[in-house]
Formats: sequence, structure tokens, C-alpha cells
Amino acid sequence: MVNNSEGSGQLAYMDVPDRTVTVEEAYDDLSRRTLQRISGDLARLIYLASTRDYNTGQYRHDGLAARFRGELACKALALAHRQIFYRIAASPLERLVGEVELYVSASQQSREEILQVWQKLEPYRVALPVNVNVALAQLFVSNIKLALAIVQRRPKPRAVGASAS
Repeated sequence: MVNNSEGSGQLAYMDVPDRTVTVEEAYDDLSRRTLQRISGDLARLIYLASTRDYNTGQYRHDGLAARFRGELACKALALAHRQIFYRIAASPLERLVGEVELYVSASQQSREEILQVWQKLEPYRVALPVNVNVALAQLFVSNIKLALAIVQRRPKPRAVGASAS
């Protein structure tokens, strides 16, 4: 509030323009509040893909939209999805194998069931961002298939504290 310039002694409210919030701020909030709590880039990629409407390609995250405009939330989700996808797609195969192992071990379902379903139905294909480079998308899919085959052929990790017989 400021003093009224007419000298009446009454206080008048000053109009202060809202500061412009950027996509980067929404992205940082998403990273801090949501993505950091998810173990591994593959799980983050799957999560981000799940926030996208399959019919429109628009992303939705109610918590982020409550703190930022819906349009900014959508752009921040799309940016995070694309960045994580590129990071995974450019990863060496051994790192991707580690991501698949981490994803499988963190799941409530059995390791065998996840590996079988992922090899048969290829649900990771819906994790691709919209308008991604076709060659990079094919590389990602191919590398995920290889990583799944490697994980399936590796011995099942022992539970912590399991005795060696």
C-alpha cells in the first residue's frame, strides 16, 4: 500500500505486476518435488510418459499445475521427458542394463513377470516423447530389447542377507 497522492491521507493499493514464471522454474520444481524421489532414469521416463494423454500428447500433473499454470506444467513435463529420454538413449548399453535392473528390482511385480511382459508387449514404446528423432527412437527401442535380454540371462540378484549354500 502507498499513501494516496491526492493528499487525503487514505491508503491506496499499488498495482504490482505478477512476476513472470518460466518453464525452467516449473521444471526445477518438478525435478525437486517429484523426479528426485523416483529411482533411476528409466523409471522417471516411464513416469513422465504416464503423465501424457495418449490421445492429445498433452502432459498433466495436478500438483505442478496448482503451483504453475497448466500450460507451464505441460511444457515442464515435456522438457523433462525429452531430456531424460535423450540421456537414456545416449547411454552405453551397460548403463541401460543397470537402469533396467534397477527398474525391475524396484517393482512390486516379480522380476520374471516384468521381463516377460516387457519383451512380449514392449510397453516402453509409449515412453518415447512426441516428435522424437526416428533413428534415436529406433536405437532406444533396440537397446532396451538388448538390455532386457541381458538382464533376463543374468542370474537373479540374491536378497540382502541371503546365505551362500
